[in-house]
Formats: sequence, C-alpha cells, structure tokens
Amino acid sequence: MKRTAQILLLILTGLGLLHTALFTDLCLRYVKEGLRPLLIVSGVLLLLLGLAHAALDRTHSAAEEEHDHGHDHGHDHSTAPRIAWLLFLPALSLLFYAPPALGAYTASHAGSETVKQQKRFAALAATSPLPMTLTDFTTRVQQDKELAIKGRSVEMTGFATPVRGGSWDLTRIIFTCCAADAQTVKVHMYGTPAPPANTWLAVTGTWHTQGALGTGTAAAALDVHATRHIAQPVNAFTDDLPLTPS
Repeated sequence: MKRTAQILLLILTGLGLLHTALFTDLCLRYVKEGLRPLLIVSGVLLLLLGLAHAALDRTHSAAEEEHDHGHDHGHDHSTAPRIAWLLFLPALSLLFYAPPALGAYTASHAGSETVKQQKRFAALAATSPLPMTLTDFTTRVQQDKELAIKGRSVEMTGFATPVRGGSWDLTRIIFTCCAADAQTVKVHMYGTPAPPANTWLAVTGTWHTQGALGTGTAAAALDVHATRHIAQPVNAFTDDLPLTPS
C-alpha cells in the first residue's frame, strides 16, 4: 500500500465516522448514544491527520525532487503489507453500506436477560394502558409480592422475534457499551399470530397467567389485546420507553 493510499484510508475512515455519528444516527446501531461524541471527535482527528499527512507528503516530495534533481534512487520505504488494502472495506462500508442493526436473528439465538433482584416497588400510575419496559414488566411479574400488575393493562414496545411453532416474543436488545456486549430481553406473546421478524410494535395486554405471580415461576408473558405498528425508536438498543424519530 503506497503512502498516498494510507492517507486516503485515514481520510475515508474519518469521513465514515462523521457520516455515521454526526450526519446520521447510524452509529446507534452499534454503540450507545453516550459514545457518539467520542466517535465524532475520532472522525475529526482522523480526517485532520489524513489532510495533514497529505500536506506534509506534498511538501516532502517537492523538497526531494529539488534535492535529487530528478534522479531516482530506486528506493520506496512507504509501502505496507498488501493485506492492509482490506482496511478499505470497513472504511467504505461506513460511507456507502453500513452493516445492518442487530435484530430478530440475534435475539432468536440468545436467551433473555436475567432481571436484577428488587425488593421495593413504587406504586404504579393509574394510567391505562400503563407504559412499561420489558424489563420492568418482567421484574414486576416475578418479584412484586404486592401483585400490583395483576389485571393491569400494560403497553410495551419492541420488535417481533418469531419462535419455533408459530409463536413470538416481543424483544429489545440492550447495549451496555456496544453491539459486542448486547443482551436480550423478551416477553412472550399470546393470542395473536406472529408478525414478520423485526417488525416494531406497541403491544397492549395483560399478564398471561402462568406460574405464581410475584415469584420466579411467573412467566414473562402477555395476553395480547391489541398491537400497532410503530417506527423503530431512536433509542432502539435500550430498554427505555421509546423515543420515536422526529
């Protein structure tokens, strides 16, 4: 790889990071929102580094030509291993074809996240249906000794993950830091056919009676009363209440 190509790689990588983190929300497919500023800074630094190297290389080449008076010494120490050309593939993908986000395929091969133990629960709002995250719903169902969730209509959002046999789970994938440490939380759905994989939905229903409510035997499951399609929220890789695109 010639020095010119190395400079081009720096510039393309910087532009790719800025494209995914500054000019679009593509970076949220792979990292948490809090890391976006670091990606922007990295993109700016790589871009400036590439431009600075290009300027220095031009100055250095002009000085060499003047010194050598057109003589070619036959030496080139600016090359790198040929395999380095493969580095252009991720750089170009950031600009022209960003890898797809994690979804139903990943979730179908992962277990559901184990909810943390919680002893005290705040009173539920009187709103009906009650907006809840999948984690909050699961925790209430399996640990709330007051059984506050019993008979309550709740609304949860997530994407559909088909399950063998024709059923499906409402799913959220959660990034602790990035896609590499993703965890999955699922609530099984009863009473409605499985929608297409990765369909984002707001689902309203009540706890599906299975096991003893308020204990670890209670199923994280919902009897579905209604569903509606929604756009993928901006905070798709958290288990927070959804932020819909503006």
